[in-house]
Amino acid sequence: MRQKIDTVIFDMDGTVLDTLADLADAVNFALRECDMPQRTIDEVRAFVGNGVRRLLELSVPEGFSNPRFEEVFAKFKEYYAVHCNDKTKAYDGILPLLRELEKEGYALAIVSNKLDSAVKELNEIYFEGIVKVAIGEVEGIAKKPAPDMVEKALKELGKTKETAVYVGDSDVDLRTAENSGLPCISVLWGFRDETFLKENGAKQFAKVPADIKKIIEQ
Repeated sequence: MRQKIDTVIFDMDGTVLDTLADLADAVNFALRECDMPQRTIDEVRAFVGNGVRRLLELSVPEGFSNPRFEEVFAKFKEYYAVHCNDKTKAYDGILPLLRELEKEGYALAIVSNKLDSAVKELNEIYFEGIVKVAIGEVEGIAKKPAPDMVEKALKELGKTKETAVYVGDSDVDLRTAENSGLPCISVLWGFRDETFLKENGAKQFAKVPADIKKIIEQ
């Protein structure tokens, strides 16, 4: 039997924030600047989840083998640093959920494979004072699905995995939870659909944010 849950660790893109339009704009700006073909929103949706280098590897023709890859990647980072919140928004119901969880004493964190600077900026804009720990991709910490980010978040919160749950929208999140020894709640409003998530081992689903609280209180 697991102990009572007191800690909830969230993914960011596709889970608490709809960041897809800004990511697609940044990808296409960088591709356009380097005279490369644009990507559709659905292509970018499929490419997101394993960090920005992987996003650009999949977006750039021939990926890392393209001699201009690093140039495209640099332009993406430069553009996204300025425009990461042009079209991004919190999903309906997320802010009330986080406020309620925080009010009831749950420790909250966000771990994401997006750039750490963007993770911290967006957390501050949308969830300041509610989500105390926000960790993105930085040198020296293995990105998801490795457990390192989750372990760092738990350490900063002063919590243990025995009383924590992970919430995400992708196969990467499912593997992250498994590698971290946490149960996973998969959300159905994000970048992957229910069929895909089930095929990747998802067992618990939230159709709306309020479902997350119901599940962790069961």
